[in-house]
Amino acid sequence: MRNLKIATFNVNGIGTRLPNLLQWLKKERPDIVCLQELKAQDRDFPVADLEAAGYGSLHHGQASWNGVAILARDSEPLLIHKGLPGAKDDAQSRYLEAAVHGVIVGCLYLPNGNPQPGPKFDYKLRWFEHLIAHAQTLQASEHPVVLAGDYNVVPTDFDIYNTRSWLKDALLQPESRECFQRLLNQGWIDSVRHLYPDERVYTFWDYFRQHWQKNSGLRIDHLLLNPVLAPHLKNAGVDAWVRDKDHPSDHAPTWIEIAPRKSKK
Repeated sequence: MRNLKIATFNVNGIGTRLPNLLQWLKKERPDIVCLQELKAQDRDFPVADLEAAGYGSLHHGQASWNGVAILARDSEPLLIHKGLPGAKDDAQSRYLEAAVHGVIVGCLYLPNGNPQPGPKFDYKLRWFEHLIAHAQTLQASEHPVVLAGDYNVVPTDFDIYNTRSWLKDALLQPESRECFQRLLNQGWIDSVRHLYPDERVYTFWDYFRQHWQKNSGLRIDHLLLNPVLAPHLKNAGVDAWVRDKDHPSDHAPTWIEIAPRKSKK
């Protein structure tokens, strides 16, 4: 296992946010990046700009909505799945899986589910069930695996500045949280919370009521590690400075660092 920095970033429109994305890639130099909410068709994905920045890429786009991509620094991701296995009839571009730098990477953009109750929340839960089923096969893999992306789930009340305005939101519903907990119960490690069990960590600040300025955030971007990869986890964090740029996404890049384990003498 080599030293790697793995990140997930909901860019909220890659066309609009490309300058911010390129600036972040140049400064932080992550080795593997999972992107969500491209809001661009495949033909509009900025392959050449990313190649110039030193990144190979795979993308699964969709016009105006959704879309996911995996980037690899100084390498080319090797496609495993485009679309979530078990959900072949899903018309929305929300899952991409590839082998990158010796790691199996699942990049996901889980449905938001609002308004709830209703068909959008039902779709969220159906999609989650397909993810749980596929994740079980990945969790048991002999290979290192990370499931990284925008899960659109606030796991606990500790992961949000205040629940008062969000009690009816799909991100906080018991059904959403129960699905996320079932993932963890398979043996996945929630990397950020694992390293920082007692710290408030946010990855998302919406555009309303000065929530960024007041640090009124949510933690909904997660990197889950299977038992093969989890022992290599060394560090984790959020590049919140990206949220403070002009015309930012409402998310900030969330990342982990993995490294070889020291041999016991």
